[in-house]
Amino acid sequence: MNIFQNSACESCAFATLEGVKKLGSDKRKHDILVALSGNPNVGKSTVFNALTGLRQHTGNWPGKTVELKEGYFSYRDKIFKMVDLPGTYSLMTTSEDEEVARNFLVFSKPDVTLIVADATALERNLNLILQILSITDKAVLALNLIDEAEKKNIRIDERELSRILGIPVVKTNARSQYGLQELVKTLDEVASGEIKTKPYRIKDWPESIRQYIRVIEKELKNLLPELPYHSWLALRLLSGDKTIEEALLHPETYFRVKKLPK
Repeated sequence: MNIFQNSACESCAFATLEGVKKLGSDKRKHDILVALSGNPNVGKSTVFNALTGLRQHTGNWPGKTVELKEGYFSYRDKIFKMVDLPGTYSLMTTSEDEEVARNFLVFSKPDVTLIVADATALERNLNLILQILSITDKAVLALNLIDEAEKKNIRIDERELSRILGIPVVKTNARSQYGLQELVKTLDEVASGEIKTKPYRIKDWPESIRQYIRVIEKELKNLLPELPYHSWLALRLLSGDKTIEEALLHPETYFRVKKLPK
């Protein structure tokens, strides 16, 4: 179905965040871990700044040491820890940024993943969105820059997109904080299980591939039942992903679990 049909935000005037307290970068015990992901230059850092009160700068520069920026905010008597992952176009680990982002999503087990996408170029963002949905059950999509999309006469039906992707979709303009109130509420409800998600995943693999996935998945569950996303890990092993092989050889480092049996 066509998702480019409904009107975007009628007004993106500056909005306030009721019930949200920005806590900056002071490390503290948290109730909910939020992974913040998305392509470069989609407003991801603006969302991070608006919720935590920090001044994270945008930009991916070649040769820059990859660091994970984290900040905190409270909502409904809960402390949220938000980790701003490197902006990437993929999770296939062809770069250090991609490996860092992928490893955090897989190994750190965030309570909810916030995917920020550019509403003016949604198709370009779908590759990363679908890759993230293949490794997490709890995610929320923020259609950011919705004001710019409206100027370009782009209309997105967020309800239909939510139905297709199987996760909540919220329209935002992070610069004016438009939609962030609803976004925080949705993050809380997905993390707590109040909102049930059923992420879209590619399942039409040939039977010749599915049978190998099942065999490897079974072995992974037997050897390391603590591991997350056994099916996805099996698929990455079949594809020859050396970084996953390394992680499985040293799971105590990546997964915080015991070593593989000899």
